[in-house]
Amino acid sequence: MLFGHKSSRQKKFQVELGDLQNEKEQLSSFLQSKLKVTVNQAGNKLTVTSEKLSVEELHHVVNKFVYHRNLNSTHYVSTEATTVKINRFKGKAKKDEKEKKTEQHKKNTPTHQTAIQSWGL
Repeated sequence: MLFGHKSSRQKKFQVELGDLQNEKEQLSSFLQSKLKVTVNQAGNKLTVTSEKLSVEELHHVVNKFVYHRNLNSTHYVSTEATTVKINRFKGKAKKDEKEKKTEQHKKNTPTHQTAIQSWGL
């Protein structure tokens, strides 16, 4: 500390979006409004720059975003050093594929006529 001034040390954190690329803009504006921080986008990551923010606070706000977007049944938030990651639960991708396949199967199968319809009554 020189002459009683604090040195402004900017901390940088990263938020990895995983498979939520389409949520990048919404998460970026959510972080800016809730935390009053600078957010930059690069690939599937967001870089958050702040003097006062901790990784625990960032984790909490990202978790809140996932909850408010109703993604908490398929995704969870984890922290590694200065990186907050949004991960997909392992079994969810397979279940989604199975649901799509059964939906397609239901659409493609013709409806069966009842006995009354086939007799013309």
